Formats: sequence, C-alpha cells, structure tokens
Amino acid sequence: MNSASRRIAGRLSVAVALLMALSSGAGLFAHDLYRDSALVAASWYGNDLVTFVVATPLLGIALLGTWGGSRRALLVWMGLLAYSLYNSALYLFGAAFNSLFLVYAALCALSGAALIFGLLSIDARALHRQVQPDLPTPWISGFMMLVAVALGGVHAALALRYVATGRVPATLDAIGLHTDLIAALDLTMVVPVALLAGAWLWRGRPWGYVWATLWCVKGAACMLSLSAATVASVVVGPSSGGMQLLLWGPIGVGCVLAGGVLLRALRPGSRTR
Repeated sequence: MNSASRRIAGRLSVAVALLMALSSGAGLFAHDLYRDSALVAASWYGNDLVTFVVATPLLGIALLGTWGGSRRALLVWMGLLAYSLYNSALYLFGAAFNSLFLVYAALCALSGAALIFGLLSIDARALHRQVQPDLPTPWISGFMMLVAVALGGVHAALALRYVATGRVPATLDAIGLHTDLIAALDLTMVVPVALLAGAWLWRGRPWGYVWATLWCVKGAACMLSLSAATVASVVVGPSSGGMQLLLWGPIGVGCVLAGGVLLRALRPGSRTR
C-alpha cells in the first residue's frame, strides 16, 4: 500500500463528498438553479436525489471504513469516486450553464484525481491474495461483457441509424440536447472498462478483481441515478425515454449482485493495514 497516495486520495475525496452534497443539495432545494427545459430539469432532480441521499453518504461511510482498515470499504470508495466522475461529467457537459458550473468542473477534476491516487495506493496482488478461491469469475466476467456488448450495441446502433437515415435518437428530440451525452460517456468510461476488467477477471489477474469490483459499485450507483432521472422525466413528460428503464434496471440489479459477490469474496478480517 502506498500510504502517501492513499492520504492524498482521502483528502481529495473529502472535498469530493462536500461538493457532491453541495451540488446535489442545491439541485434539489434551489428550484431556480437549472436553466434547462422542464423535462431535462426533472431528470437532474432525480439524479440529484440519488446523489444526495445514497451516493454521498455511502462515500463518507466508505472513507471512514477505509481509514479503519477495511479492504471492502476501499473498493466501494473507488467505485463511488468513479460514479462521481461519470455523474459530474453529465452535469459539466450536459446541463445548461448555471451558477454551479465551476462546482461541476471542480468535482469532475477532483473525482478523477482522487480515483487515480486511490488506485495507485492499492497493492492489487496483496489484495487479490485475500480473495477466496471459489469466486465465480466466469459468470461475473460474462455479465460484464454482456453489459458492454448491450450498451455498446444500443449506442452504436442508434449512431449508425443516424448515418443511414439521418434520424436523430428520439430521446434527443424529446429533451432538446445536441448530442447523446450518456452514449458518449458509456462508450468511453463504461464499455471499455467492462471489457478489460471482465477479461482480466476471467484470467485471474489481480487488477481484474479490483477493476471489476469498482465497475460494479459504480454501475449500481449510476443505474440507480439514471433510473431515477428517467422516472422523473417521464413523470414530467412527455418523454419517450421510459423504455430506457428496461436497460438501466437489469444492469443495476446485475451490478448489485455481482458487486456483492465480489466484495464478499474477500476473506473476513481482510484489512488495508
């Protein structure tokens, strides 16, 4: 374990948690914050609710657990930093300019930096030695690769349909965005990581276990957030994005199950120090 990198990651993560609470709390309670259409603003409210009520408290708990020496808490911490990076990028590049623009930029930068320092602090080989040998890696790897193919396939199909027909995805028409930001983030932050981590996990590489657990924790939080945003936009309506729940829901449940199995596979009493 690199203690210097861990300390830097911890200090950065405290700032991340505070900014997450600030940005999501402002989104929930300052009703004149968002300058987007009512439909898009509703999706931000749903997202903010999950970040404020679920992700931010869990990040604080994971930080405390890591400082107490828990390896499981360490992996949850890394996954929630990945969630914060993905989520803050949604706001930074997707929300109409508002008074929290600098907060979104800082949150995105700090989340990325904290994640890098946190990962640098992990001794993946030592951690992997604490994983019980009966871990069902084939089905977890298979699930991750299936998600990568499904998400990548859906996004690629919509993009290729536009090339062939000039038809913009219905969700973009409904919310008035100029690009599919979720597709952009999925194709750069979700699909490649799932493919790489899934392959490494299958082959028994130490970093495969770390990245797979991180991906599942982040995926569970992201799917809950995207589901809440989708439900909120459908309630405000009219939105054609309700069908996305058929994608977010199963992926989220799968991430919870796979992440739980991965975390429980660490031997009881495994400590970071």
